[in-house]
Amino acid sequence: MDHSSETGAGGSRRFASRPESVGPARRFVRDALAGAGADVVETAELLAGELVTNVVLHARTEAEVAAWAADGVVHVQVGDRRPERGPVPQDLPHPGPGHGLAMVRQLASRYGVETGEERKTVWFELWEDGRPPQPSGWEIPAPPSGPTRTVTLVDLPGTLYLASQRHRHALLRELTLAGFAGEDTGVRPEDLAVAHDMSNLISAGLTEALEKQPAVAHIHSLNLVLPADAGRAVATLRRVLDLAEQAARDERLLTWPAMPQNRVFRRWLLDQITGQLAGEPVTAWTVVPRDPSASPWELVPWDVGHVRASRVPTIAADEENRIVVANGPAADMLGWQADDLVGRRLTVLIPEHLRGRHMAAFTSLLRTGQPHILGRSVPLPALHRDGRLVPVRLFIQTQGTADGRTVFVAQLSPRTAPPDPVPPASGESGFAGAEEPAESGEMGGPDEAGGSDEVGEAVLPEAPELVGKESGDEPGGAAAQERRLLADIGESLSSTPNLEEGLQRVCTILTQRLADWCVVDLLNDWDQLERMCVGHCGPAALPAEVHAGRLPSVTGTARGPLARVLRGAGPLLLTERPPPSQVNSPLDAHYVDLFERVGANSAVVAPLRTRGPVFGALTLARTGKERAFTEEALPLIGDLVRSLSLGVEHARLYQETRQIAERLQRSLLPVLPDVEHLQMAARYAPSSTTAQIGGDWYDSFLVPNGQTAVVIGDVAGHDLEAAVAMSQLRSMLRGIAIDRQEPPEEVLRRLDVASHTLSQEATATCIYALVTGPESGPWELKHSSAGHLPPLLTTKEGGTRYLEGGAGLLLGMEPEMPRPGAANPFPAHSTVLLYTDGLIERRDESLDHAMDRLRRYTAALAREPLDVFCDELLIGLGADSADDIAILAVRPVPPDRSP
Repeated sequence: MDHSSETGAGGSRRFASRPESVGPARRFVRDALAGAGADVVETAELLAGELVTNVVLHARTEAEVAAWAADGVVHVQVGDRRPERGPVPQDLPHPGPGHGLAMVRQLASRYGVETGEERKTVWFELWEDGRPPQPSGWEIPAPPSGPTRTVTLVDLPGTLYLASQRHRHALLRELTLAGFAGEDTGVRPEDLAVAHDMSNLISAGLTEALEKQPAVAHIHSLNLVLPADAGRAVATLRRVLDLAEQAARDERLLTWPAMPQNRVFRRWLLDQITGQLAGEPVTAWTVVPRDPSASPWELVPWDVGHVRASRVPTIAADEENRIVVANGPAADMLGWQADDLVGRRLTVLIPEHLRGRHMAAFTSLLRTGQPHILGRSVPLPALHRDGRLVPVRLFIQTQGTADGRTVFVAQLSPRTAPPDPVPPASGESGFAGAEEPAESGEMGGPDEAGGSDEVGEAVLPEAPELVGKESGDEPGGAAAQERRLLADIGESLSSTPNLEEGLQRVCTILTQRLADWCVVDLLNDWDQLERMCVGHCGPAALPAEVHAGRLPSVTGTARGPLARVLRGAGPLLLTERPPPSQVNSPLDAHYVDLFERVGANSAVVAPLRTRGPVFGALTLARTGKERAFTEEALPLIGDLVRSLSLGVEHARLYQETRQIAERLQRSLLPVLPDVEHLQMAARYAPSSTTAQIGGDWYDSFLVPNGQTAVVIGDVAGHDLEAAVAMSQLRSMLRGIAIDRQEPPEEVLRRLDVASHTLSQEATATCIYALVTGPESGPWELKHSSAGHLPPLLTTKEGGTRYLEGGAGLLLGMEPEMPRPGAANPFPAHSTVLLYTDGLIERRDESLDHAMDRLRRYTAALAREPLDVFCDELLIGLGADSADDIAILAVRPVPPDRSP
């Protein structure tokens, strides 16, 4: 029963500890503040409801609410009878329901808590006159009474912890509300009470410990003080959370299950607490095995600036499937303006025939917490704004926001060669100026070098571990360190075919061992300057102005350090901010701004070049009052940029060769013929892990006698030579087939003989098939195979059969050996699939198992349209394929004779 009394001009009322009390409490506040402004009353009502919810969930006592207005100030108090349980606030940028204290902190003019022997009262004020809020704070919870033990949590990721805490509180809240509603959750009320209290105790301790950590840090090692006998309560908390997690997966709670890495983190956190309380050793989070879908970005909060600055087409969506940011490259790829995509459902970029699948998969991920495509490279089509399909590889990972929400970050890699960029208009970005002689230093005398540290590997070191000169005479001293540094730089670029990824690795190494900041700028083919990567030592977020991206033009008026180096000077030693006399262009101003924003005390700018002109620059900077760069560092940096320049040149040559081969390969993929009684669809997806070029191809054309030819093939190799050989075989096969109009086995024999005139060593697999029969049916498939995987026939009813007849040797083996042929009925509405081995073959898996899996997939897709059929095969079987993939599906359909 509720009880009322008067307090000031308003009043107070007590409410029972049940969820139904929240509504009456809000109405009471509204009535008590009837004379105040509508906006203030609405805010007071909202906050009071959140605080009463906290009492019901956490204190589990009656709530006493008081509200009154006086002299333009609204006062609200919410009390409970658990003074020993202090508030556990969270500093969230976007608090919502379930985060009452964070909402009070954000919306109230003043707030606080008063604790007595029998009661605890949370209060807040709202000022109607618009005065700025006064500094406020919550009372720090008292440490646990009685004997305590300290638990050490090593390498705790702050962002992942916030997501875990948010989800833990949501599970317990919904479990409590389900219990109040009379649902059988399998959790005893007394266990739920213990779980709530233990969760709040952990949150209070970690919140206090995190507040003492540097604001810029994203990973922490901290101590958590708990009662010595808390082990049993923590075990109860874990058991309750496991039951709640299962209830969420069964859709019996109004919250989603945890994301995979969130579950792993929660298990680690509770294991560390129970284990250390029992005397077990400490295990750092950074050595815990990750879920395959885990992202390396889990350690830092999601930053919209990283997406906007990325050169990789990237789109991020929230848990409601709405786009929260899209960068320029992604928008350009899909025909949108980046800002126009924000707020739209992600389905606007998904072809209509895949939208149902997307929504089902996305809902399943949220509902079950089980990832299927997270952390995998999946080939599928994206929808361009003009309606055409854009083949891409999609790579999705999750990342946590600063307030514990989950963002889904998708990178889109085009599966076609990018179109040639349009050169800049005359004068837009010219690179002018004669080369200047190299210099060893610039501006001001060098300071004394700071002491050097031993090189070592550490997790997120406080400062870079320097390569120095002072220990050169000691075993493993500076000379050995320098050799190791140069070797690691070379390996970083040679171990990945992706130039940007390799440069990012280089920046990471240099900021761990030589500098606080590392910046790499490169000129493209039209002398446009692009910032390829920015790296820095420490967990602080990058200023928005220093992200990678296009830089101002290198004009003839540019006189700053970067412009001079790009004309051939350097390495240049900068011991102070470049003077105003050197700021003559936007590029100069941009570089000076960079120097200031990173807080550099010194920097070295060095040119990147091999045998030709300069094609880029490396900037290394140190910050703070000590360890400034001196002239002694210049020889090492000179060696370093020579190694880096060779690596960049080789990587660019590799990428150029890859793009030429991919463009060649893509140009040879044909437009399928329009045959009234045949439906056809084809797909090609380069490898997700190699150079993205290979010898896979498909083809289809009409033979002069009216039959339809279908072809699939695979030339050995994954390089430009394989792509060229593929183009030659494709052209020869077409010519032979159209000229001779012979059975498939004879066409392949002639192709084998002809291929030997090109190369005696090249080998390839191929299927050449003819679809024969009148327009209205019946039809027959005649084919011959040169060492290729057999065609798969799938009937309309879902029956499957491999057409294993007509199998012969690979092309390039024995050209004079007769080749077998085969003929099979081709029922109406059935589907024949031709495919290359990249679709099914997996390392450490038998071919029989792989072919059985393909049969199951095609059986399930038997009645789907061929576009859906092919896309689903690529999505389901082509993710993370180490080989390129070509597929061609053919389906005979009798013509519609209805009037």
